[in-house]
Formats: sequence, structure tokens, C-alpha cells
Amino acid sequence: MFKFYLMLYLSCFLKSAAEPLYKISGQVKSELGEPVNAATILIKENLRGTQTDTVGRFMIEQLKQGEYTLIISAVGYEKRFQQVVINKASVNNLSIRLKVSAQNLKEVNVLGKQESHDNLIEFTRTPMPSTVISRKQIEMMGSRRLDEVLKEQTGLAIVNDIGSGARAVGLQLQGFDSGYTMIMIDGQPMTGRNSGNFDLSRITVANIERIEIIKGASSCLFGSEALAGVVNIVTRQNISQSQGLASLRYGSFNTLDATLEGETPFTGGRGSGYISGNYYRTDGFNANPYLSEGKTAPPYDSYTIQGRGRYTLSKMNALNITGRYAVRNSVNQTAYNTVPTRDVLVERDLNASAILNTNFKSGLRLKTQYYLTRYATDQNITNLANSQVIPANNFVQYLHRGELQASQTYWGTMVLTGGTGIQYETMNNNLYSGVKSQSTAFAYGQADWKLSDELGLTGGVRGERHSRYGSSLNPSFGVKYRPAKALTLKAAIATGFKTPDFRQLYLNFTNLAGGGYTVLGTDVFAAELQKLQDAGQIATVFANAAKVNTLKPERSVAYSAGFTLQLSASVKADVNGFYNNVRNFINTDQVASKKGGQQVFSYFNIDRAFLIGADVGLSWRVVRGFNVSAGYQLLYAKDRGVIDSIKAGRGNYAGVYDTNTGQTRRSKTSDYFGLNNRSRHMANIKFTYEYEPKGITGTFRVNYRGKYGFQEANLPNGFLDPYDTYVSSFFLFNASVQKKLMNNHFSVQLTADNIFNYRDQLMPAQSGRTIMLGLNYRFFKQQ
Repeated sequence: MFKFYLMLYLSCFLKSAAEPLYKISGQVKSELGEPVNAATILIKENLRGTQTDTVGRFMIEQLKQGEYTLIISAVGYEKRFQQVVINKASVNNLSIRLKVSAQNLKEVNVLGKQESHDNLIEFTRTPMPSTVISRKQIEMMGSRRLDEVLKEQTGLAIVNDIGSGARAVGLQLQGFDSGYTMIMIDGQPMTGRNSGNFDLSRITVANIERIEIIKGASSCLFGSEALAGVVNIVTRQNISQSQGLASLRYGSFNTLDATLEGETPFTGGRGSGYISGNYYRTDGFNANPYLSEGKTAPPYDSYTIQGRGRYTLSKMNALNITGRYAVRNSVNQTAYNTVPTRDVLVERDLNASAILNTNFKSGLRLKTQYYLTRYATDQNITNLANSQVIPANNFVQYLHRGELQASQTYWGTMVLTGGTGIQYETMNNNLYSGVKSQSTAFAYGQADWKLSDELGLTGGVRGERHSRYGSSLNPSFGVKYRPAKALTLKAAIATGFKTPDFRQLYLNFTNLAGGGYTVLGTDVFAAELQKLQDAGQIATVFANAAKVNTLKPERSVAYSAGFTLQLSASVKADVNGFYNNVRNFINTDQVASKKGGQQVFSYFNIDRAFLIGADVGLSWRVVRGFNVSAGYQLLYAKDRGVIDSIKAGRGNYAGVYDTNTGQTRRSKTSDYFGLNNRSRHMANIKFTYEYEPKGITGTFRVNYRGKYGFQEANLPNGFLDPYDTYVSSFFLFNASVQKKLMNNHFSVQLTADNIFNYRDQLMPAQSGRTIMLGLNYRFFKQQ
């Protein structure tokens, strides 16, 4: 019997081995004839698959005769099914055309996805909530700079540290300060922070294709700066025809925004090039009635030029070169009825990268890249009474980054993404003692597995080794489940890790022009405080000065859970709750006072802080072309040590000075508002209208921000109590209307920001009413 089965098996095996094998090959293009890179081709019957190369070609070999169903899918396109019959010959030169996804055409959306040549990491495949702002949405808003776009998004707040001046316009995300959000251009991190804030107004939105936002700990893929999340700015990527744009805007505060850009494919589509130039100027504005001369938001002019070149070297390889250079000059002469000063700041910003994308026949994709960024400031303040020049903020920061990324799709349902690299950073600052440097080696991996149409899993881990703080490992995991067609449930947990930055370690800064306050990094704190004491300048050293010690890296665990409910074809609701538990949270606080009343600040770790809240978003397509969307965020951001001290009735926070009675009483937990600069409530509502036959679009947006703590105002007790200084809640109303003419070549746009002219001296960067008129002309060949 055994011999019988053995003979039968060998007979079947030999028959199978003798059977000829065939292949299927072809090319995938878009409706416009543009090759589609990285499209997935999956054979339904045997789950074998591959991906297209840089010119859209693919091949699947070792196939038997038979009838197969190809499932072709690509990000941004509708899935396509195609029958193929192999009958005594291979099927070659199969031509497949994909239609652009209708969902992708909804450009005012939150989940639009488009392919990026320069990044294998799909940003929206993160366990954490993500949002995409399209180019069309940006254009409809009429915004000029990046901060103007982000401040109108749910859960995002633009913050302005008054002690740093209005030039430091940063982003607060889920209650984290701006130093915890990684700002990237085309997947590459940007550097250069003014007092911890990455100044978003440095970036023009003229050539932005879309903005991708991840909320929550994202250190798994992006590194230690991404404790709060990531903002990735994607510039123009897909170039299929020659076209150009000339844009000019002019309005309030003598603001001028001019852009020229052009792009073209060449050598039959193997290569493409893009270049743009932007000039921006403003006279600035003043939000402080006590400022007798000058502006709280300084006047400045800036020049930005950036370009991109892409060339397909072979069927497998494509080379990308990108570059960006920006210069901003600012001169502000100020006086508070006292000695006038002249503040001159020059900023130079350089970003450049070289990227080789390789697509193997097996579907494996590789990206090999080198990235350089350089940010330099040259700031001097002159006392106009005695002509004394005070060097204020002069530094040069370099970041070099080499990285190898890989991505492979298995069975058409699982995407594995990984990478490894090293980053080296230097800082030469006149406020530090010598050049400082640090390096980080890293490796990471993430799997996105769609087990079924209803269930998907995402998991990953990142390992880092920092030159000063050693090794760390940060895992993350997320799940998405759709129990019903209209309902999608999402949950995620992720860890974060952030090392102290140069400023927190080495800064030694006294702002003579700003009243004489001093900020000291922890590495220099003891020696510099002793110098001030020896010089007889210190009046009081507070108890919390003892907490200033060697800073530890911050670690967080972020929890996120929510759902998307498609109430009808036109109504959708998104709800997401988040909880960030942070250990060794680095806080800035006053630790001493000088005899003249000036403050001395430094940094120290808070054992435990938490940021908890929820985002709610609603969108309603009322009728074709008319949409309403609204968002709300609830946030509690507090130090657990303060709460414990208040509850126990002892420790640094047990008392509060009541300005009404002039007495210090025992504090209550209800006295504690939370961390500075965080609003408990923020909301927005947007109305957008588009009448395509006449080329008319319009928007009306309202943004609300609840009150937030500004600083201690009574006797310092280390936390915000009801007797301290707060910024009042406020509404901002913005609107824009645009009309296209001449077959969409020419357009006229009128925008009005802060229509009711709301201003507050504690918000130096918030401009008054701003009216702008914009003219655009697009050069393109009519289809």
C-alpha cells in the first residue's frame, strides 16, 4: 500500500513539474497616462502578488495555465479587478488604467491619501489619530503661512511665549508644548527652535500639496521629538504636465505675498522638475497699548526658494534631489515710554536631501537617503540711548541624517515597513560655552495587517541609542474594527521618549532688553546662580531650585480610543479620547528672584504629569458643494505632584494667597487650573461652499479658544490658582471668497482674518483685522 501511494505521489509530482509555467507582465497607469508607482497586483486565486516599479511595470512568474483575477490597488486610486486567461502562452504587455478615487477628490477632508515618492512611511497608517489637510483646503482658506492653517484645526493651538517675543510662534498639540511635536518637510525633520518653539510662520504654504498631522506619541517611527505628534508638510510630488503659477496677495499691515512656481516633466516622463520662489513682507502689528513705539509682532521680509528634481534611472531606480533655502530679516525698534531699543534678527534656513528609491520585482521597496538641515540666527539688540550692542540669540545648528527604509507588501494585506539610520546634530550658540553635539542611532519596524475588511492591526517598535542618554525601546500597537458598515472603532497605545534639548541643558541667557530676566540650563545652573549670588544680585532662591538637577529624558505612555460613525451618506462623526501619562516631564519655572524684581528661570523634571481629553469632529455635506464641519477639544493638563500636595495639605503647593483677603489659606484641588498656556476648551466651525459651474468658492470659519493661564500674579506658589493672570477666552472670525475666470487660468480671492479685530496684549502674535486681495494666474495646457 505504501508503495502505491509513493508511486501516485511521484506521478503527480512529475506531472506537475513537467507542466509549463507562464508569466503575466504589464504596466499600470493613471487615467492621464501617468505611471503608477508602488501599485499592488494580487492574484485572487493563489494570493501571489507584487508591486509596480517606478515606471508602473510589474511581472508575476511561475504561473500555470488557467483563469485568474487580478486585484490592482494603489493609494489614491479605485481598486480594479481584471480577468486574465493564460492559455499556452504568457500574457505580456498588459495595460491597466486606474481611476482616481472619488474619496481622494474630496479635498476638504481628513483622510485623503496620496502617494509620496520620498517616503515609504504611510503617515495615515499610524495607530494614532491622523488628519490630512489638502492643498485645495489651504487655497480656499487664503492662508499665507503655516501657523495660519494649523490654528484652525481641531485640537491644535498656536502658542506664543511672551518672554520669547512674538517671533516664537509654536504649535501645541494634545496639551504638549511645541517642543514635543516634530515638524517635517517631505518626511525629513526640521530644526531651529526659538526658546523651544519651532516658529511656524517661517514656512510659506505656497507650494504645499498637503499637510499630514498625527496626534499622539509617534516615537515608534519618527523619533524622540514626536512625543506629542508629527506635522509633515508634503510639497509638490506628482508632476505629469508642464504648468506654472504666478500669485500675488496684498493687504493689511502692508503685507505682500508673491509666489512664482513652475514644474515640468522631461525626457518622455523619465524626469521631472519643480521650482518655486516666494517673497513675503509685513509691517507687523502691535497688540500692546503700552508699547509707545514698535510692534509686538515685528515687521519682517523673507525670501524662500525651493525645488525638486526626480529622474528614473532604470526600471528599478529613481533619484530624487530636493532643496530649500529661506532668509528672513526682521528689524523692530521698540519702547515702553522708556529707553528705546533696536532689535535686528536675520534667520537663514537650509534643507537638502538626496534620495534613491529602488523597487525590486519582488515588491520590495528601498529608500536610501541623506538629509542635511542648517538653521542659523544672528540677532543683536542695540540700546539706542547709549548705542550699546547686546548679542542676543546667535547660533548655528546642523543636523545630518542618513537613513535606509524598506517596505514590502505580503499577500496584499500586510505591509511591513522598517528602517535604520544615524543622526548627528551640532549647536554653536553664543549663549552656550562652546560647540555642543549629540548623536542618535536608531532602527524601527512597523507592520500593518488588514486581516479582513472589518479588522486591521498596526504594531511597531523603535530602538534608539542616544550619545548621552543611552538606549530606549518604544513599542506601539493599534487596532481598527468595523462591526457595522457605518461604524469603525479605533484604539491604540504607544510609548514616547524625549531627551532634553540643547537649550534645557546649556542655555545661559539674560534678556537685558526684556527687563533683565535670566534663563539657565541645568548643566550651568549651579555655577551661574552662584555667580549671581556672589555679585549680590539675588534676593530670594525659591524652594523648587533644589529640584534643578541633571535632567532625565521624558517618557510617556499614550492611550487613544474612539470611533467614526457614518450617520448617513452626508453626515459623519469622529470621536477620539486620549490620555498621555508622562514621567519626568520637563517644566520651566521661576526658581529665584533678583533684587530688582527680575526673575530667574530654569528647568526640572516633574515626576508625573498627565494630559487627558477628547476630540470631537462632525462633518455634514448639506447639499452638493456646501459643507459644514465642526470640531471641539476638551483638555486637562496637570501635574500630579501638585494635586497630591494639595490633597495632603503639605508640601510646596499646600497654600494659596487669596488677594481678596490678603491672607494665605490652605489650597483646594479646585484652585489648581492646570499647566500654563493650556485651554480647557477649544472649538471651531467651518462653512465651505463651492459652485463649480461658475468657479466660485467661499469659506466662513469661527475659532474659539477658552481661557488659559499666563503666569503667577500673586505670591508665587508654583501653580496656577484663581488669583493668577489668565488670557481670556475669545472668538476669531475668518472668511474668504474666490472666483475663477478664463477657464480656470485666472482667479481672484478676497480674505478677511480676525474680522472683528480681536486683540490681547498677552497674545503678541495675534494680529488685528487683516484684509487681503489675491490674484492668481495658472499656466497650463487646456485638456
